[in-house]
Amino acid sequence: MANHLHSLRRRRRKRRTDQAGHLADQRVAVIGLGRFGSSLAGELMHRGWDVLGIDTDTRLVQKYSDTLTHSAVADCTDPEVLRQLGVHEFSSAVVAIGTDVEASILVSSNLLEAEVPNIWAKAISRQHGKILERLGVHHVVLPEHEMGERVAHLVTGRMLDFIEFDDDYALVKTVAPDLATGVPLGQSLVRTRYGVTVVGIKRPGEDFTYATAETVVQKGDVIVVTGKTRAVEAFAELD
Repeated sequence: MANHLHSLRRRRRKRRTDQAGHLADQRVAVIGLGRFGSSLAGELMHRGWDVLGIDTDTRLVQKYSDTLTHSAVADCTDPEVLRQLGVHEFSSAVVAIGTDVEASILVSSNLLEAEVPNIWAKAISRQHGKILERLGVHHVVLPEHEMGERVAHLVTGRMLDFIEFDDDYALVKTVAPDLATGVPLGQSLVRTRYGVTVVGIKRPGEDFTYATAETVVQKGDVIVVTGKTRAVEAFAELD
């Protein structure tokens, strides 16, 4: 398949540097410009990254061409196409291909062979995710599944927000239960009794602030709690 690289506007941005003062590589290739890929690409642009958006669908590439640094109509299941686009020189790439599992696997394999240092790939099922992990993809995400789990926690409990990490560790935003109010956190025994740590607090009309051992949580405060998933789930259910 012929591929067409459309060089678009180059925005002058203040570039980030690493700890050694060297210019940080803020280039990322997003392969697949469906709902997930286009949303991700837009957010990366907003954060100051240079984004190369790639899709086999000319219509999608044209739709987002004005908002991305570069765009290309290309089939990245062909490793030569990736080389021509220079993706092997990028520090990061995201495979955001939707329902075509075969294409997702082929593109991911090509990126791994090109030794792109940081590869993210969207999976549409747990089985798809396991295949990508076995290939060696560095980061596999299941956006629909993960969002479903997150919303389920919000619907069935008292949580205001829920984020779970790979190592059975979670972060929860919830209204403070009565047992955590009225005394400094260091004296409330929240950590020793429930195995969770209060890391942030927000009072009505105020911004979030860090919580310390001396912080006194008041009734109606919103708190951010971290700990093992089951521990924070149980803590969020307390009155």
